[in-house]
Formats: sequence, C-alpha cells, structure tokens
Amino acid sequence: MSNKQYTIVEMFNQIAPTYDRANRVLSFGVDTVWRKKACNKSFALLGEKKVNLIVDVACGTGDMMEYWRRQAKAKGIEVGRIVGIDPSEGMVNVGRQKFPHFDFEIAYATQLPLADASADIVSISYGIRNVLARQEAFGEFNRVLKMGGLVVILEFTRQARPSIMGRVTSFYLNRVLPKIGGFISRNKAAYEYLPNSIEGFVTTETMRDELIAAGFEPLYIRSFSMNISTLFIVKKVR
Repeated sequence: MSNKQYTIVEMFNQIAPTYDRANRVLSFGVDTVWRKKACNKSFALLGEKKVNLIVDVACGTGDMMEYWRRQAKAKGIEVGRIVGIDPSEGMVNVGRQKFPHFDFEIAYATQLPLADASADIVSISYGIRNVLARQEAFGEFNRVLKMGGLVVILEFTRQARPSIMGRVTSFYLNRVLPKIGGFISRNKAAYEYLPNSIEGFVTTETMRDELIAAGFEPLYIRSFSMNISTLFIVKKVR
C-alpha cells in the first residue's frame, strides 16, 4: 500500500468525530436524495425480492448501509446481510456506535475480506476517488460479486466540458467548503483535499470505460444537481 494511501486513511481517522456533521452542512443534506435514488434504482434493476449480501465499500460511518436497509424495507425486499468495509478505524468506530446492527470490517477496497461470488450488490459512495489503485479495486468488486450482481457508485466526477454552473460549483468547493469544513472539523487541510481530489479525478466517460474494462456492463449512468454527483450502476457480465 502506498504512503499516499495511508495518508488519506489517516486524514479520515482525524476527522471521523465531526465527519457526519460537516457532511450534512456542506452538502445541504442533498446527498440524502442521491443515496435514496441509488438504492431504489439498483433494486429495480436487480429485480430480486431477496438479496443475500450487500457490501458497502469505503462505508465511512455507515450512512449508506442504513439507506440500503430502509429502501429495501420500503420495497418489501428481504436483505440477508449488510456489511460495511473501510480502512479507517476512526470512521468505522463511529459507524459501529451509530449502527450496532450492521457488520463492519476494517479493510481496503483492494483487499475485501469476502468470498468469491458471494455478494449481490457492492456499493461505494463518495469513496472511489480516495482509492488510488482503482482498477485493482474494480477487480476485487468483480471477484466478490455474483454473476449479474451490481456495482453501485456515487461520486463527484469531473466534467470534460465545465458549464457556467460548473464554475459556480468549483468556486464553492475551492473557496467556501474548506473554510466551513475546516471550522467544523478543526482540520482545514482535510477539506482542502476534497476539491483537489475532485478536480484531479477522472471524467464520467473515463470511469465508465474503466468499469467496462473490469468486466462490467453499464446499466445506468446519470449526473445530479448540476452534474456535481454522478451515479453509476453496472452489472457483472464476465
């Protein structure tokens, strides 16, 4: 594992106690809409009334796991087990306190502690840009998924041709977010990392191509809220 990857994990350990509060303030709560959309669309595309295993990678404090549980319940879908995996002990410890009914594991996206072809859904929300060995992680997602299983990714993606609103978004991310996030967390550097990680990340088109190369077929790719956030749902086909 690279030193840079360790540094990113340590950053999340440091901001874990204030992460949830900062996230709600900085996103204006709109991320809840994106998460529900991801769960609902994924269940519709999977088309199953019983799901044995959902794995949330880079699970942080566990919010996405709870969305999977709630949306499954609302749709009458039986879920056997929901597992959260994250390399940050600080984030996982907060998650275990919030959601004691879920299973959490401390591990990297490139080394998932799961059996081959054991999962129905693998999700990762706003975490894939923090995984430096992205293609290796996609290979792991493929390994643990059943054939026909889904990878569900929510992420801030860079647009190939930024719009006027994209420039407004960039101003918010670069000038406003670090100040507010830094005030709440007392760690301005962590919230300077966020816009830098987005601007240095791949485009939606590149992400799609990488997923295809890893053995997945795109089923649904859609951007939300002035293209700030993009949802990818892909199916394992090989």
